[in-house]
Amino acid sequence: MMFRTLAGVGLLAFAVTGQAREMTLLETVTAESVASVDLSPDGQYTAVLKYIPRTPYEDDDGSGYTELALIDQQGQERIYLTRDESFSRVSFGPNSQYLYFTAKREDDKHAELYRMPVDGGGVQSFYEFEGNIGSYDISGNGSQLVFMSSGKPDSDKEKLSKKGFKAEVYEEDLTYTHLYHVDLNSEEKAAKKLSADDQHILSVKFHPDNQQVLARVAPTPLVDDNYMSSQYQLFDLEGNVQQRFETAGKLGQAAFSPDGRYLALIAAANYNDPSAGTLFVWDQQSGEMRNVLPDYQGSIKDFNWRTDQELVWLGHRGTESEIQALTLKFLENRVLVEPGEAIFTSIDGEAGIGDIVLRGNRPEHPNEAFRLSSSQLERLTVSNPWLDDVAMPRQQTITYKARDGLELQGILVYPTDYQADKQYPTVMVIHGGPESHYSNGWLDRYSAPVKHAAANGYALFFPNYRGSTGRGVEFSMLSQNDYAGKEFDDIVDAKKHLVEQGIADPERVGITGGSYGGYASAWGATKQTEHFAASVMFVGISDNISKFGTTDIAKEMHAVHARSYPWEKWQWYLERSPIYYAEQARTPILIMHGKEDTRVHPSQSMELYRYLKTHGNVPVRLVLYPGEGHGNRKMAAQLDYSMRMMRWMEQFLVEKAETKPPFELPHLENLKASDE
Repeated sequence: MMFRTLAGVGLLAFAVTGQAREMTLLETVTAESVASVDLSPDGQYTAVLKYIPRTPYEDDDGSGYTELALIDQQGQERIYLTRDESFSRVSFGPNSQYLYFTAKREDDKHAELYRMPVDGGGVQSFYEFEGNIGSYDISGNGSQLVFMSSGKPDSDKEKLSKKGFKAEVYEEDLTYTHLYHVDLNSEEKAAKKLSADDQHILSVKFHPDNQQVLARVAPTPLVDDNYMSSQYQLFDLEGNVQQRFETAGKLGQAAFSPDGRYLALIAAANYNDPSAGTLFVWDQQSGEMRNVLPDYQGSIKDFNWRTDQELVWLGHRGTESEIQALTLKFLENRVLVEPGEAIFTSIDGEAGIGDIVLRGNRPEHPNEAFRLSSSQLERLTVSNPWLDDVAMPRQQTITYKARDGLELQGILVYPTDYQADKQYPTVMVIHGGPESHYSNGWLDRYSAPVKHAAANGYALFFPNYRGSTGRGVEFSMLSQNDYAGKEFDDIVDAKKHLVEQGIADPERVGITGGSYGGYASAWGATKQTEHFAASVMFVGISDNISKFGTTDIAKEMHAVHARSYPWEKWQWYLERSPIYYAEQARTPILIMHGKEDTRVHPSQSMELYRYLKTHGNVPVRLVLYPGEGHGNRKMAAQLDYSMRMMRWMEQFLVEKAETKPPFELPHLENLKASDE
């Protein structure tokens, strides 16, 4: 059984042979990837931030490391900052001479701004402040600095805390992040606060004239206001707001054209649009804000200005990504990268430079760095050369119809040894949001170890049910005011399709997912229990009434999900909650949750666990992760999750057991093996 294959060194090592091999769970959570790419202003270098996970059993507990490398136009790579150094917010200076970053080094009391010469040399302290320096920008002429900071720490609060006075006043005692400006040519180089006390700053960027600053501003630091109530504002260097850009709902990135005439921004199409995925351009001459891709049936993810009149945009449409260049004068697009090349997740370019750099993944590798030059796409990094030895299962986008005739998409991963005349245990992996979607790229996660599962005989299906992004605003709003309605019927219809196609064994289908996907997994184990033989619920919802009162995004829930309040229809909210159907549940369910989750409170998992345990009709287990929030960030917790999930699916989909497996995992044995 699967549990035995996880014991001892079987988890840690593999036999080196000439044949493609299974990808282990340890490799799944420790695969390296590219976290960001940044093109230098002169186009000569690509700064690549690499993400290097810690290795469970070897490294101490914690999140992953980062490493900074520079790649020149000849493809030569040089490491500038290693994984042993803690740093963040890397960017090029205006003339490409320096790389800037924030860090708390040696005797620093707070995070400072540092720089390194691109052509070689040591780290230099650039600016020190009385509090932590967050996001920052340096003007194009190099004479001005703006940055975000919450200011000097409150020493009185620290004194009181040491004496035990630590009361927290919920959603009132807040710490605001402010906007600061520094004249680098002045003798004092003093930081001046530009934002008001009741403004919370979320991003900063200089206007091309070097005399104004574009900032995204929210009324409070609350997550809900970040999501639903922020606005872009243009400040002068005295702190006066010169322009407020009227938008509604969620906001993404924004940037001025090189000449400052246009402001492009990614935003929600309207207040009830569940995601910021529409490209708008504001024209200073007309004062008009317009949707420049009104008919686009996808979601805009990123953009960069190439000239005063042209910008390059990255879109996700269906399960693929595409990159096009838009000329504003005629609103004409030309394709730069066709769909199907890779799933690109970010792009970066510079005005006047033809090349762009990209971050993207494919089914056979996680995010890597790419460069697009004269229509030629070049891969710059290979983070995991060992993947060449791993068996790669067949993966493809399929379409199917829901019971009401709506055409839907999803990504099917076949078992590695797939045979057309055989049905397989199948795991339905449900994305969260629901304003999210799966793309046909690298799908391996600790919560969905695709290649490991496929090598062990599982099929996996990743449905983009109604309410998903990537198919236009209208499609993404189809699930609103219908919690657990047609959206989750779409998942059952996907199962039926896979059974009809002869892929899924109807008696051996499991369901799993996190957040809203955890809600679907709980619903599948209770209301839809006849369809699923096993469920793994992660940071999911079980009670929509109590969820509204315990989440940090109540405003967002109302605006883009429920479109109503619980007190407007108590019974409806109750009947759309998995706990309402706990007595009829017959699907064994493993429930896992981060103890510090503020998005979906751990009480959601505790409620469902208690109801199911009290009824006593089905195997149920609750696992809590201390120090984790709405998703596991630390590698040990990720590995633990993967092991538990795969063992649960093995127990009930493969062995068809009636009792749950032991709760112990062989962590101590693996720790001892790693020391040998």
